[in-house]
Parts: sequence; C-alpha cells; structure tokens
Amino acid sequence: MKKPFTWDDYSDQPAPLQDKRYKKFMRKKEKFSLLFTFVSSLIILPLSILMMPFVKRKEVNTANFFSLGVDWQRNTQETQAMLEELKVKSILVRFKLWEMDRLNELAAFIKQNSNKQIILKILQDREHIEDLQLLKNNLHVIFTSLGTSVTRYEIGSTLNRAKWGFFSVREYLDFYKVAYDLKKKEFPDIRLLGSGVIDFEFYFTVHTLFNFCKCRYDGIAALLYVDRRGAPENTQLGFTLSDKIALLSTLVWLSLKTKQELHVTEVNWPLSNTAPYAPTSEYECVSEALYADYMLRYYLLTFASQQVDSVSWHQLIAPGYGLVDNREGIKKREAFYTYLYMLQTLENAQFLRMDIKRGYYTMQVLVNDKILQIHWSLKETTLQNQDFFDVYSKTGEKIEDETLTVGSSPLYIFITKEVGKQVNASERI
Repeated sequence: MKKPFTWDDYSDQPAPLQDKRYKKFMRKKEKFSLLFTFVSSLIILPLSILMMPFVKRKEVNTANFFSLGVDWQRNTQETQAMLEELKVKSILVRFKLWEMDRLNELAAFIKQNSNKQIILKILQDREHIEDLQLLKNNLHVIFTSLGTSVTRYEIGSTLNRAKWGFFSVREYLDFYKVAYDLKKKEFPDIRLLGSGVIDFEFYFTVHTLFNFCKCRYDGIAALLYVDRRGAPENTQLGFTLSDKIALLSTLVWLSLKTKQELHVTEVNWPLSNTAPYAPTSEYECVSEALYADYMLRYYLLTFASQQVDSVSWHQLIAPGYGLVDNREGIKKREAFYTYLYMLQTLENAQFLRMDIKRGYYTMQVLVNDKILQIHWSLKETTLQNQDFFDVYSKTGEKIEDETLTVGSSPLYIFITKEVGKQVNASERI
C-alpha cells in the first residue's frame, strides 16, 4: 500500500485520506460512474421497496450461518486453540494483495482449517486497482494456490469508502471482472462474492447489481454495520436492521447478475476506552456488556429474516472490537462466551417464528426436537419463571430466579413440556 494510502494497524483498516485535493480530483474523474450510481438508484430503490413484501424466505444452513472473522496473522497458536474451543464451522479470513509474499503462510492456515467453510476476503490497494494486469497475475497465483480449499472468495471490499482505494463503482466492476474472467476461463469451480458495500448505502449496491458489466456473482457480500445507530433495532431513515436486510435481499432477488446468496461479511460494535484500537470515535463505542448484547441480537434478527446465508462476527481477536483482547495476554471478553453459547445452541436450530410487541422480542426455534424461545426487550420488564421453563443467560449460565428480568441481554428459555406452550407478551408481569 503506497501513499497517499496508509494502513492503520490499530483498527485493521486504511487510515482516512489526508490529501483532499487528490480525493476531489479522483471523484471528479469518475463523475459519469457516480452519476450512473445516482440515477440507477432513483429507479431501482423505489421499485425494490415496493417489491419487499414479495420476497420469500429461504432455507438457511444454520451450521454455516454463524461465521467468525479471523486474523490468521495474529496470535496464531492462540487463534487456532480458540477456533477449536469454539468449534466454529465457518470462518472469514482477510488477505491483503500487497502481502503476496505471505501467501504460503495463509495456505498453511487454510490447510489447518480444511474442515471449515472459509470465505477469503481479498483486500485491494490502489496499485492493483490501477494495474489490472498485476491484479490478474496475483489473483491467478492465489486461485492456483488455494483453489476450492476456499469455499468462497470475496473480491474486494468497502468500495464506497475512498480510503479503501476505489473512487467509483466502475472502478470496482473493472476490478471484479478480472477475477470473474479468470473463473470463467481457468477456475470454473471457485465461487466469487462481490459488491462489498459498507453500511446502509444501497445506492452503491444498486450499481453493483444493475449495470452493463459482463460479469456475474455467485453471491453478494455486504458489510452491514448499524453501530452508528446504537442498538440493532434502531432505525435509519425509517429502516430497522430487519428492513435493511429485506431491502438488500430484494435487490439480490431482482438482479440478473447474481445467484440468490447473501452474506454479511463484517459486523461489530466498537468498544469503549480502547482508543486507538477502536475503528470509530468514542461516541459510537459501547461497553463490553452492550457489545455482547447488541451482537447477539444482530445475529438473532438476521437469522429470523431467513434471507441471509451467513454473518461473520468481525472478529475473534481485536482490542477495539473483537471477542478477545490481546493487549496484555489473551483476555476472553463476555462476548466470547456469548458467541460460544449462541453457536452451541443454535447451530442446528430450525427457525419457527419471531414475535415483536411494544419493543418486546420473542424468537422461537426448534432445537433437537425441543422448543427454544429467546426473549429480549428494549425496555426492561419481567416475566414469571414457569416450572416448564429451563432458562439460560446469553453466556449459558442457568437462571432459576422465580421472576426473570427481560431486558437488553437475551434469555434462552427452553420449553420442557412435550408440547411447547407459546408465551405471549401478555403473560409478562
């Protein structure tokens, strides 16, 4: 990565571009692509909103739904040990194109985790965006080395942030097409994910899905962060997380350029008092307890949509936003055990229904022929514990209190009767 682009090792992302004149010049250079982005979104987004109610849910493979972002270069021995402890079946790994000399190390890590579904997110730099022959050569080396040991390759990331190197969707499509052409000509068995738009900026997503590029996707990747809105149930322009997923799924459904796969390949909340490791300002940061609550609820809401094939928690080890803090040894946060229990409990779950009433959420699933309800509430309330309840906290601790407090932290309630009894909001006390 060369100037004016620099990598921030603290937050694991490029630093903001300081050269505003360069940024303005490059944006102006791509004005026709930016105009297409604007015009196409004016047509497609209203149509997609109208079509949202008609998009059907699909059968989601829960074993691969609960994915985890892993930095294979960080605390390698401890990372592998924790992957075994979590027994996670699906992981996402990043690879920087400007570190081709480390490809053999990546290959060794992937071989060690050959029993897992692996998404490889290939991160771009400006050199590879401008020099497509260089990109082609290096992608050829990657595809030859890794082949189908990688389940899916996510080509490029975060195209709607200039610090990541792209200044328009046109540049991204040219970049992606290099990978697509290689797939068509030499690597027909690999699967490619594309788009890679961050946040709720679906006008960029529209352009990646509705265009004249002679390329197709095997699935769509989205970095669907909602952390700047606080809780995952909060709205942005009137859209909740569930609404955003429905709209994104509708765009995928309407597009002729992609198979009907949707993967959230990054999501997290930044943690308070972790600067400079937090990727945002302190204003957006949350406590470790809220971090675990919000992430669990994000997964539950996304799972309930039955429209997303996988969600990758970003990521295992990261002081500013990870399950584990490695600044002074290995410290497993509350979120680590939240993820562990979520995975253990829900990896074979069958979704049944989601009920929402006045900010009280009840998700019902079938787990090993047992009814499991997961309760949380945006306003703290209480629920009478019943003799046919078997109740656990978000980290798997058994709760036997006569009166259950239902609030930010979801409760897992197994219904122990042979015929499950539906607990309605009216039964709260």
